[in-house]
Amino acid sequence: RRVLFRSELARQLIATRIKSGLSQGELAKKMGTSQSAIARLESGAGLPSIRTLLKFAKATNSEFHMSFKRISRV
Repeated sequence: RRVLFRSELARQLIATRIKSGLSQGELAKKMGTSQSAIARLESGAGLPSIRTLLKFAKATNSEFHMSFKRISRV
């Protein structure tokens, strides 16, 4: 599940950046970080902090939403 979560998060981050019309370098500048940090974020290699996700949302002129979904156990 953790790998699936990371890959889905990475997919959403990439899609949002592209929709915003930003390159990794441009996004990095807006977030006050490096292009390589954005590449790592988009690779799904780690789990970003809430603070990082909020910076990402601001830089891409987006809103950050988080929700929990109850899973059924069979």
